[in-house]
This record gives sequence, C-alpha cells and structure tokens, in this order.
Amino acid sequence: MAVKCASSPMHATSSGLLQGDNPLHYSLPLVIVQICLVLVLTRVLAYILRPLRQPRVVAEIIGGILLGPSALGRNKNYLNTIFPPNSLPVLDTLANLGLLFFLFLVGTELDPRSLRRTGKKALCIAFAGITLPFVLGIGTSFALRSTIAQGVNQAPFLVFMGVALSITAFPVLARILAELKLLTTDVGRMAMSAAAVNDVAAWILLALAIALSGSGSPIVSLWVLLSGTGFILLCIVIAPRIFNWMARQCPEGEPVNELYVCATLAIVLAAGFVTDAIGIHALFGAFVVGVLVPKEGPFAGALVEKVEDLVTGLFLPLYFVSSGLKTNVATIQGAQSWGLLVLVITTSCFGKIVGTICVSLMCKLSVQESLALGFLMNTKGLVELIVLNIGKDKGVLNDQIFAIMVLMALFTTFMTTPLVIATYKPAKMAVTEYKHRTIMRKDTTKQLRILTCFHGTRNIPTLINLIEATRGTEKKEGLRVYAMHLLELTERPSAILMVHKARKNGLPLWNKEKAGESNQVIVAFETFGQLSKVSIRPTTAISPMSSMHEDIIASAERKRVSMIIVPFHKHQRLDGHFETTRADLRNVNRRVLEHAPCSVGIIIDRGLGGASHVSASEVNYTVLVLFFGGHDDREALAYGMRVAEHHGITLNVVRFIIDPAVIGASVHVDIAQNSGPVPESSQEDDIYLSDQKQKSSGDSSIVFQESIVKDVRETIEVIRGFKKCNLFIVGRMSEGQLVSAFDSKSHDCPELGRLGNLLISGEISTSASVLVVQQYRSELPQESLRSLRVGDSSRVGSSRIGNSARIRHSTKGDDGDEEVTEI
Repeated sequence: MAVKCASSPMHATSSGLLQGDNPLHYSLPLVIVQICLVLVLTRVLAYILRPLRQPRVVAEIIGGILLGPSALGRNKNYLNTIFPPNSLPVLDTLANLGLLFFLFLVGTELDPRSLRRTGKKALCIAFAGITLPFVLGIGTSFALRSTIAQGVNQAPFLVFMGVALSITAFPVLARILAELKLLTTDVGRMAMSAAAVNDVAAWILLALAIALSGSGSPIVSLWVLLSGTGFILLCIVIAPRIFNWMARQCPEGEPVNELYVCATLAIVLAAGFVTDAIGIHALFGAFVVGVLVPKEGPFAGALVEKVEDLVTGLFLPLYFVSSGLKTNVATIQGAQSWGLLVLVITTSCFGKIVGTICVSLMCKLSVQESLALGFLMNTKGLVELIVLNIGKDKGVLNDQIFAIMVLMALFTTFMTTPLVIATYKPAKMAVTEYKHRTIMRKDTTKQLRILTCFHGTRNIPTLINLIEATRGTEKKEGLRVYAMHLLELTERPSAILMVHKARKNGLPLWNKEKAGESNQVIVAFETFGQLSKVSIRPTTAISPMSSMHEDIIASAERKRVSMIIVPFHKHQRLDGHFETTRADLRNVNRRVLEHAPCSVGIIIDRGLGGASHVSASEVNYTVLVLFFGGHDDREALAYGMRVAEHHGITLNVVRFIIDPAVIGASVHVDIAQNSGPVPESSQEDDIYLSDQKQKSSGDSSIVFQESIVKDVRETIEVIRGFKKCNLFIVGRMSEGQLVSAFDSKSHDCPELGRLGNLLISGEISTSASVLVVQQYRSELPQESLRSLRVGDSSRVGSSRIGNSARIRHSTKGDDGDEEVTEI
C-alpha cells in the first residue's frame, strides 16, 4: 500500500485533518512544509557560518546535502514523508522556476559594454583562469572515465568536466568581495572584470556541452547550436529596442510602471520556453534576456528589487534541496573514490589558483595581490551546481561523480574567504600617519579634508548646504569633501546594486563614461562641486551594518581627512519630534566616535537652508557656537571659525561662565576632587578664545560674548534667546562644572552628549540644525568611552544625574586638548 500511495499522483489540497486527510499526502501543504524546513535550516546554518564570513550559498549547499540521502535522508521514513518521490516534480518545478529568474538576475549583473572595456590584465587573468582549469578538467575526465565513469558519452563528459573546473561564480564572488571590503579596491576591480569574462565564456561552453549531450546524431547537435546562435542574434536585434523604450518610459525618481515589469518577466519566461524547445536549456533564454536589459537608469534596479527577494529568499533555496536530494556522499566509498575526490579538488584549485597567480605576476601585480586574485577566482557556488545538475539530468554525470563534484564546489567556495583574509590585508599596507586630524590646527591655510556620510536622499540638502558653509575663502588651499554613500550589504546574492553603486566612487569597476547617470545622489554632489569650486569626490561603502563603521574609518584614514560627518540616526517629523530611522545606524555612529582617526561630527538635520542647495550668493545663516570649555568645545569653535569665513554667515560665540557669587565651598571641593584637568583645560580655553578673538578683530560677522549664569535654568534661557539661528555647533563632551550639572532626563542619545540631547529635546523649541563635534584624541577619556559603550542609556543618565544633583545642592540651585600635534 505504501508503494502504491507513493506512486499515485498527488492532489493539490486536502480536506483537513478533521476529515481524515493527511496534509503531507497533498502537494500544496507538503511543498509548504518543504519550503519552511529548507528556509529554517539554511538560515540557521548561515547564522552559524556568519563568524567565518561565508557567503550564504555555502550554508544553502550544506543544507541541501543535509536534507538529502547523505544525512537525514538515511532515515527512509523521513525521506518518504517529507520528500516522497511523487512530490519531487513539484519541488523541481518550483526550484527551476526560481532558478530561471535567478539567471535573469545574473544576466542583469553583466554589462556587455564592460566586456569590451575590460583591461588587458583582466582579460589575461580571465583567459588563464579558464584555459588551464579547462585543460586539467579534460585530463581529470580521462582518469574518471577509466574508473568510476565507464560508459559515459566521451565528448560531452570532457566538456562538462572542463566547464565545471574552470567556472567562477560571478554573483558569489561579488558577495565575497563586498563582505571583505575589497569590492572597490584594485584587486576587487580586477577580479570582477575577470569573473565577468569567465562567466560569459563558461555559459558558451556549457551551451556547447548541452548540445553535444543530446541523444541524437551529431547533425542534431549542430542544428541545436545553430538554432541557439540564431536565437541569441535575434534577441540582440530585437530585445534592446524593447527594453530601451521601456527604460525611457521610466524617468529617474518615479516608480516603474508595473506593466513594464510584468512584460519583462513574461519575456523572460518566453525566452526560457524557446531555448528549452531548441534543446539547450530554459536557463539560457533567461540569462540572455538579463544580459540585454539596460543597466543604467531605474529600470534594471526596479526589476531586481521586485524579483530578487521572492526568488532568492524563497524559491532558490529549493534548488539546493533538489541538488542535495541527488547528492549521496555514501556513494563515495573506498580508497579509489576518495582519492578521485582529492584529485578533483587538487586539480580544480591548482588550475585556477596557479594559473591566475602566474599571469598576475607576469602583469606586475604584487605577490599578495596575485595570491588574493588566485583564491578569489577559485570561487564556485550556485553556477557550479547548475552545471552539475544539467550534467546529471542529461545522464553525463553519474551519482558518484555528481557527489564528488558537489563536494569540490563546496570546498573551493568555503576556502576562499579564509585564504583571502590570511593573505591579503590592504589595510595594513595603507599609510595611516598624517598630520591634520582635527579642524583645530596651527596652520589654517592648509587644505581641509572632510568625509561626509549619508544613507539616502533625505540627508543630501543639509549636507550640501553644510559643505557650502564650510568651504572657506579662496585664499586658502580650499576644501576637499569625500561624499560617502553608505549602502547596507544584505544577504541577497544578486550583486547588481553593489556593483553599480560601487563603481561610481572614483575607482569605477567598468564604465567610467556614464558613472553618474544612474545615481542622482552622486550627480547632486558632483553638480554642487562644479558650481561651488569645492573638490567633491563621491565614494560608496557597501557593508553589513555591523561593520559599516570599519569602512568609514578606513576611508577616513586612507583619505587623510580632518573630520568625519555622519547623520543622526533619527529624523524630525512634521510635529517637530524626532523618530528613529533605523536603530542600527546609532551603533554605526557610536563605533565611529569610538574608533575614528580624526574628529567626528554628528549632524542633526532640521533642514539647514531648506530642501535644496542654497547658492553661495544667497547664503544668509546665523551660526551659534555654545562654548562651555574642553577639547570638544574648542574643536566646535574651530569649525565655527571656518564657517564664519563665508561672506553670508554670521557667527555668534557664547561662552558660559558660572557667576562667582553662587559658587560655594563644596563646589571648590568638587573641583579639588576632580583635580588636574579642569584648571588646565580652563587655561587652554582662555588662550584659544583669546587667540580667535584677536584673529577675528575687525570682522563684524563674528561676535564673541560671555554669558554669566547662576544655574542651568538661566543657561537654557540664554540658549532659547538664540533659537532662531540656523545652526548650533556644540562639543560632544563639554567640560566644566556648569555643563556637568545638566540633567538630560533619560539621556536618550549619549553619543550626542548633554548639550546635544538638550538641543533635540522639547526644552528648546528651535528649527535650527545641530552639529555635535568630538575632537580627535589618541585616547578618548573614560567618561566619553563609557557613554558610547553602555547599552543601557539610563545607566549613563543616572550616574550623571547623581553628580548633577550634588552640584545643584551645594551651589544653591546651579545645574550644571590635548594640543594638536603635527606628526
């Protein structure tokens, strides 16, 4: 009865358990169970492998193998219940449908024009990365045919083995490069270009192998090749006209019409049907259509965004299960089989790595870069599984060879990341010593370099207007700004967004001529740079949120900037209150503050200058620097003095001093207990303020004033008097008895310091933006570090509130730099 039930066709849906039906005997509930099982297992494995920085494809391959007869499938009850034979056609259909659209996404990653512009070095590396492994693969195929592959058709087997060993998984490589922060380096650029060439050549060879594997005569194989070639030529003539027309109907900044997306997906399915009817494979039609989709403009991005999550997150993992169900490691038995596994792995690695290293050294790349390229080009992955599955379905690869080749693909992909990390460390090779790490400096005529970071278009107007205000006078060496677009690296295997964003950062991967056309953000900065005579260099960082600060810090070190400006993790609503954009952005800002190699500013955006760029002739801002004392306040003042050089800006510097009449004996005790730095810091404040007053004497746009206050309440009243200014500039960790008396209540954002929290609270109703400044010091003080590291902000607030209460009590109600060294 069990056999008869397993062989009978499945109905789609059941009547339910209460009516005596077992849902697992019906195709829809069974496939739901299969999908859920696959998603849970692969995601858990991906989480386990995350510390090893492995791409998700490794977890999915392992998950597929574990669900198959190699592991869990050894239990026949499990296999017949969860993956019965009569459910496999449904599973394979969904898996191949997902794979069809995934190959379309892979095609969208490849720009045909980029292949024509690929440099000689990349072409040589790609040629070596294909030729030597292909030849070694053919050699290995003879050893396999004489042992465990006897009786297979020789010609297609040779080609399949050659392709399997010579292929480089372009999507997986892009993911690994982005994960290792090498996507925009010379090595990453070279690897991506070589992998693109390798990918196209591998698909051509695979098409040849499929044509040869047909059961008909050589004449039929020839007709298959000719028909496939004719189909590709027809697509090249017709498809670009259709897609370019669709792209023109989708202007930048507007949503893409659903009709064009559906039409494109229908074209993908139709192309897959045609190539399947020809006798190649449905995947080739989808891949060709993806290659012909225009890469510039919002059209390609909209297609990827709408297709990718469903395909790669839901349907594609089923393909790994489908492969895993065909993989039985138990078929590899005996010394001979394991020896052949070692031979295949050794041949694959030797061909790719040694071939690439030799050519790279001949192209005068360093040993480290050559080793990294060799390991990167050895990346396999999903594309490898596609080749193997097609070979298995065509009867070219038997069960034992299939299992050997799957383990080879898994091993070579797994080893890529650890070997690249061990051999190639560009950060250590970079020069990190430079002089000007702060705005405050002895020689203010030297060029000022700033790294501004942004997450999207929301941050752009205020950043551009802040840059305009900071550009200084033409007598100086000027301002150079590196505008870094921070993009989150997700688990999506498709690399189109990563590649197309990353190539626009001054180290373009491929197309230099049209680098800015598909990114209005970069265009905005470049246009501003041309109009304002400010040197602006767009750059892109693509990282997981957990390590995005590393990209920011490394870029600041590499560009030798004096200040990093990052956006606040909250944005202002229409009612004036702030709401969190993304909580993980706060952690990025905290880590930047803790580890930055220069000064840091956090910009709290309330619309400085409005929603668009204000030209230099129309700038009319009032900037207020609140000065209480300390390193950060001196840095804030230095930034304010730079801003004051703009002819359209008025700068008010307000220094707050505690009224001597209210300072009691206990306050002096507090000062004695805290000892040391307070008097010294106060003396440095006096010297620096005196110096700035002297330099600005005669300049009516700069006003210095002292405000003598008795308590925090009076201080807040003074600040309220300036609430109509356009920009507050304050130090993050201001020093002195007065500022330490501020009670920031919940102290929600310790990365802003006491004044920053005050200025975003409801106590001061203002529409002014706020720049919170932290001066670079080789070692941050303990209080500053503690405020950044403590996860529970209430603990930070409570400890400070305790100090504030003590001071207020003793003073009858009063709340409350190291010198810049040139290395």
